[in-house]
Amino acid sequence: MNLVRLAAFAVEDRRVLVRVDFNVPLRPDGEIADDTRIRSSLPTIRHLLERGAGVILGSHLGRPRGRPDPQLRLDRVARRLSELLGQDVLKLDGVIEPEVARAATGVARGQAVLLENLRFYPGEEANDPAFARALAGLADVYVNDAFGTAHRAHASTAGVAEHLPALAGLLMAKEIEALEQLLGEPSRPYVAVLGGSKVADKLPILKNLLARVDVMLVGGGMANAFLAVTGHGVGDSRVEPDAPREATRFLTAAAKTGKRVDLPVDVVVAEAIAPDAAFRVVGVDGVPAGWVVVDIGPETQRRFGQTVGEAATVFWNGPLGIAEIEPFAGGTEAMARAVAACPGHTVVGGGDSVAALERLGLTRAIGHVSTGGGATLEFLEGKELPGVACLLREG
Repeated sequence: MNLVRLAAFAVEDRRVLVRVDFNVPLRPDGEIADDTRIRSSLPTIRHLLERGAGVILGSHLGRPRGRPDPQLRLDRVARRLSELLGQDVLKLDGVIEPEVARAATGVARGQAVLLENLRFYPGEEANDPAFARALAGLADVYVNDAFGTAHRAHASTAGVAEHLPALAGLLMAKEIEALEQLLGEPSRPYVAVLGGSKVADKLPILKNLLARVDVMLVGGGMANAFLAVTGHGVGDSRVEPDAPREATRFLTAAAKTGKRVDLPVDVVVAEAIAPDAAFRVVGVDGVPAGWVVVDIGPETQRRFGQTVGEAATVFWNGPLGIAEIEPFAGGTEAMARAVAACPGHTVVGGGDSVAALERLGLTRAIGHVSTGGGATLEFLEGKELPGVACLLREG
């Protein structure tokens, strides 16, 4: 992909507006639960500061729906970023108000300021031209380093690029390079591991990857539809109305192309989706009526792990059970260990998958941990991402 890259652009003595993704998870007390997204932005921010740019950072946090929400202000993010950078980052109390604009445009070389939550303004998500122009008026150059929002055509991810030279940040370029490998000529065997709860969410990526992978491992709630259409009962497990038909079509397509799709052979079932519910391991032919499938079983963990261990390329997205409930997190954690131990090229995306790696201290063992979420899935589906399209070199 022919990106216009930050590394090849002179930024000295320029004001640079950087769209970052500081949409961090928060604890019940409002403090940051995981600062991975802030840390992921540091290479780009340091690159700019060290070269004498004045840096104006913009991000969203949560879903304030176009109006201020005191719980979603970015003050705590500015404090954490200051700690990580080792220098003060001034948090501004707005985005485009005259006094905020004066402070932003007056940022000194080698210094950084952080705008308030962009989604406090309805013009952000609406990609309002006036809001985009006002954002662009703060800076001389625009850098998008927020791959996690690149699938959104918002003012700060697409609109502002119509008014300023637009560059891909270091994280943005790294994300795209890693994901392009999965769509190009990856080393083989290439194994995709897909979990999560909804077939509808993953079906486009299943279809697009089918022609590229050698083996696909399917777990999580979405596996229920596949088990149901292959003659296995799933008790009271939720199966989306259209999922069986789509699962049948997908398995038929896989059979025609000779691609291997592995489903669970045993599962953990529970009387209810609750931490204190009774649960046990059964074969896929033994799910009791009234019980629900909550995880893959130990034999499936072993088989999936062996397949991953023999792979030269692995892509994993989505939990293999209800990973937020500790008794049902075993399959997801087993997959985290298997992918971390794989000697091949490994790429992991999705909040629950990444959280499992973080929880087990295995993040550094992965070739690339994507910050993208929905953007990662849409990229691998083959969709054009608005926040990436505006960073491409013409011709």
